[in-house]
Amino acid sequence: MILLDPNNLTRTYPDNDSKEIMRKTIEFFENKGKVALKNDDHERVWYQDFLDFVKGEEIFYKMLTPSKYGEPECRWDTWRNMEFNEILAFYGLHYWYTWQVTILGLGPIWMSKNEEAKKKAAKYLKHGEVFAFGLSEKNHGADLYSSEMKLNVLDDGSYIANGSKYYIGNGNVARMVSVFGKTDRPSDPEDKNYGNYVFFVADSQHPNYECVRNVVNVQSYVAEYKLNDYPIAESDILSKSRDAWDCTLNTVNVGKFNLGWASIGICTHALYESINHASNRNLYGKFVTEFSHIRQFFADAYARLVAMKLFALRAGDYMRVASPEDRRYILYNSLVKMKVTSEGEKVIDLLWDIIAARGFEGETYFSMAARDIRALPKLEGTVHVNMAQIIKFMPAYFFMPQEYPLVGTISEAKDDEFLFDQGITKGLSQIRFHDYRPIYDSVDLPNVNIFKRQIEVFNEFMTEATPDEKQGEDLDFILNAGELFSLVVYGQLIIENAKIYKIKDHLLDQIFDFMVRDFSRYALQMHSKQSTTEKQQEILLRMIMKPNVYKERYEAVIQEVYSLNGRYEMHR
Repeated sequence: MILLDPNNLTRTYPDNDSKEIMRKTIEFFENKGKVALKNDDHERVWYQDFLDFVKGEEIFYKMLTPSKYGEPECRWDTWRNMEFNEILAFYGLHYWYTWQVTILGLGPIWMSKNEEAKKKAAKYLKHGEVFAFGLSEKNHGADLYSSEMKLNVLDDGSYIANGSKYYIGNGNVARMVSVFGKTDRPSDPEDKNYGNYVFFVADSQHPNYECVRNVVNVQSYVAEYKLNDYPIAESDILSKSRDAWDCTLNTVNVGKFNLGWASIGICTHALYESINHASNRNLYGKFVTEFSHIRQFFADAYARLVAMKLFALRAGDYMRVASPEDRRYILYNSLVKMKVTSEGEKVIDLLWDIIAARGFEGETYFSMAARDIRALPKLEGTVHVNMAQIIKFMPAYFFMPQEYPLVGTISEAKDDEFLFDQGITKGLSQIRFHDYRPIYDSVDLPNVNIFKRQIEVFNEFMTEATPDEKQGEDLDFILNAGELFSLVVYGQLIIENAKIYKIKDHLLDQIFDFMVRDFSRYALQMHSKQSTTEKQQEILLRMIMKPNVYKERYEAVIQEVYSLNGRYEMHR
């Protein structure tokens, strides 16, 4: 089974140490139990017990230290990081969050040329410390151009930092906070665009570091902090000028990929809880699972969740083979951040209509899932920011395909070194993709074939009714076009991975059942925009199609979902 089952871990690893990390992490949460997990969440208890466990097992050290800076079992391995993401969120988003923001905090360090800082980071990881990413500000969010954190250059070559950062996870305890700001004297006076930017590290335990407050009312600590005449030495500087700018965007590319995996973990636990509840609840002489609308909700939720995981796993493969000549992962990564997290909301909404009032009850995992799933598409404006990036890839994706070597499942025990040596972030329009058409043509299933016809009409829309300049400036209009494009890419990688993971035809075709419906919905929304021309409206209407109805396929999917009844339940 492709979904995570804590009672039966199926992902293969080339080393026993990785398996043990996953097993021991699950054991930690199962021994803690659901009652304690829920109580800590409700009382907003700082998860020191989890951090003590991570320290004792050296988990962050082994998984987040590149092999060059750690012991033999250390590496930055996206294959195993994906499952660890999933496991943490399966038990609680806040446990995942401290890991996630540690990854973000480490990004500028591992991407820097500062060997002293890297060795220091490895030492802190070995001692069980967590890290933080000081990017956002209260008045500007993640608008890097408007950053007010100031690093003043003193006559002796040292620095004094002043300013505040906002919404910074682990900002209460991190011994190395990677801080983005500007210098008062450009390190590169010739570079008017990037000369002032700088990344440096600060220590949350320093007396000139003021942790103001936790800005959210949850178990995690999401800090507002201030640097008050904080002394910075040259050894604390991670990067300057263009390097600092690129480091910011590349860190986000690496770290925000984890958002989709958090959604997958949350939805998987919620699915188990929902199927256990519905299968054992009898209303009006029927079990809840017998009602036709409940069957449809489960079929859709299950198909969407499997699709989320297929896509995210495949995107991980492309991250691991990335190079200066192959940066396809940036598109796929953006879709994990944007599309997979948005799909997670849909899955929880479908399951909530099944579990109903039970989903509010204090002892359920679901009550946490329904709250936390909303955060993931919205962190740093994820959906809109990533969609604005995604649409830049449309011309190259549809009209300029390039041949690449075939990519399989990349599960080797190796460092993903390119992620920390990506270089300049510009040139997205130069990225090329392998041709999506042979991938789709390799499958002959009713709903896949309908979806292929929708893609053909969308191609006609782009070539025969191309949005004009005014429409191109209308973000609301373009976002709908981006949703249609996203579905094409989403479906391509799902098909690629369905072959690898031997997904049966009935489930793959059920996935494209909802894909056809989603494509039709976005086409209708675009058709309804005030600015669409008559030609555009005519083509958009032809994109609206009904998925194939096939009772045997649907029943096979229902039985697959319902077989999960009793497979997993968190006790105690």
